[in-house]
Amino acid sequence: MSTLSSIALTAPELLLSVGSIALLMWCAWGGDAATRTISVVAVALLTGAAFLLLGPAGYGGTGFGGLYHADAFGAFAKLLIYIASAVSIIVAPRFFADTGSMRAEYPVLILLSAVGMGMMVSAGDLLTLYVGLELQSLAAYVLASFMRRDTRSAEAGLKYFVLGALASGILLYGISLVYGFTGTTDFGGIAAVFGTPAEEPVRLGRLFGLVFVFAGLAFKIAAVPFHMWTPDVYEGAPTPVTTFFASAPKVAAMALLLRVAVEAMGPATEEWRQIVIFCALASTILGGVAAIGQTNIKRLLAYSSINNVGFALFGLVPGTALGVSAVLTYLAVYIAMTLGSFLVVLQMRDARGEPIETIASLSGLSRTQPALAAAMAMFMFSLAGIPPLFGFWPKFLVFDAVVDIGLWPLAMIGIATSVIGAYYYLRIIKTMYFDEPAEAFAPSGSKVEGGLIALAAVVVSPFGYLMIGPLGLISLNAAKALF
Repeated sequence: MSTLSSIALTAPELLLSVGSIALLMWCAWGGDAATRTISVVAVALLTGAAFLLLGPAGYGGTGFGGLYHADAFGAFAKLLIYIASAVSIIVAPRFFADTGSMRAEYPVLILLSAVGMGMMVSAGDLLTLYVGLELQSLAAYVLASFMRRDTRSAEAGLKYFVLGALASGILLYGISLVYGFTGTTDFGGIAAVFGTPAEEPVRLGRLFGLVFVFAGLAFKIAAVPFHMWTPDVYEGAPTPVTTFFASAPKVAAMALLLRVAVEAMGPATEEWRQIVIFCALASTILGGVAAIGQTNIKRLLAYSSINNVGFALFGLVPGTALGVSAVLTYLAVYIAMTLGSFLVVLQMRDARGEPIETIASLSGLSRTQPALAAAMAMFMFSLAGIPPLFGFWPKFLVFDAVVDIGLWPLAMIGIATSVIGAYYYLRIIKTMYFDEPAEAFAPSGSKVEGGLIALAAVVVSPFGYLMIGPLGLISLNAAKALF
């Protein structure tokens, strides 16, 4: 493939890169007064990048000598990333304006992070993987500490940076081991080497490299035991940033893990399956148990994200197209549930307009703001996987994929752990509908946020089952691109 053809495959990343640089210059000249206009342009750039996926960027094949893969799998993940990034930009101005912390650089950082995430999900080489991961992470570190005068935000940024650097070191060490014992960083070449027998020392070296790579990626998806940063960062970061962290980077990291597991280390499925099973079970159990005693809604949603990552990992256990398709469906529905939940959190403000994050402040919400309470209840029921809401369907798919390969005891344990998570979701619903009303939230006055909440609620409602056909077809087609 020619260089020009390879460049055409990266059209979404090129558009976002050039656009973010231009907007950064606009920030320098226009200052914070141009923030809203820059945000609108940033959302337009993300929309344009999504439309470019209809061209060679969505099905063009391999470019740059195997470094970059433009396929249906990458296009599916990028679409989810762009949607979550756009929502995170749209909801930010009102939040930061009320706190006096809005800066024109915010949408630019989101765009730069989206560029890195695009490279992650299209990586065909360990070097592309690492460059994309670091580009996404560097922007995320700044976003976490975006409110510089806020102690919690500064602390969140510092914790994220230190632990993120540690995870990057672990991943880089794993990459060096894989390269040392396979002689290549190309995913196809690694798969070919892993598929050939080797002497015990070499086989053991490959195994150590595999473990370190999976450990580094597990940090990025906040899977247990590499989850320690998540509650503190989610609580300390500004709520629009937490909304972003809980959605787009989670999809990118999970998609990257799927590509590495299937494309690069598919012949070693039996080896990495044990790691994935442990992380899946540990994440669902800890994510459920640790959330029970939380009083801060953002910390509770942090443990909820850990819990949901565990359930998504069940779909990776089989290492089949059916399992990967189930994970992709899970991610699509998870985006709607998570964005909707955090949009409700953004509505939690006292009479002075100050953000409130305590679960107790939701008391009696059904009587003061019934529509908001109904939406939150739908998101909680859906996150718990309770039918007939649409959140039940992806959980059914991942467990069905596990049963399909004969691991029904694992599926039974996973179903049992989902009961733990259901407790704290139901506790929030009980607080909203049965407790005495707390001080009423101040009206948001944002029709855009209200519309986004309503849209997310429709997606997770029983109407979401109408999407089973097309969503299943698209996700299965995307999954087959890895095989």
